[in-house]
Amino acid sequence: MRTNISIKEPINYYLCPKFEKTFSFLGKKWNGLIIDVLLQEGTLRFREIARQIPKCSDRVLVERLRELEHDGVIDRNDYADSSLIEYCLTDQGRELAPIMKQLHDWSEKWYPVDEG
Repeated sequence: MRTNISIKEPINYYLCPKFEKTFSFLGKKWNGLIIDVLLQEGTLRFREIARQIPKCSDRVLVERLRELEHDGVIDRNDYADSSLIEYCLTDQGRELAPIMKQLHDWSEKWYPVDEG
């Protein structure tokens, strides 16, 4: 038996490119983890992010950070007087906090065992 969640108006997903773009963006491998690390830890250097996500190669991490910066989710801060580069969430990125919290809660409920 199928249970429907109450939505006021049915959504025609073929006509909703914003919805599709959001899921493509959040579903892209490593994006969610990068955002989550920055939500939990705040401003971090590249190596600090890489240590938090050890299965992500440096090359892919650089690519994802550039994409997230291009999409306006993170800021890359370069300091002229040093080689220091830091990454932090923008307001747009920080607005994902409640969504990430719900995803944590959902995954704890439905994937309670570490499949590590």
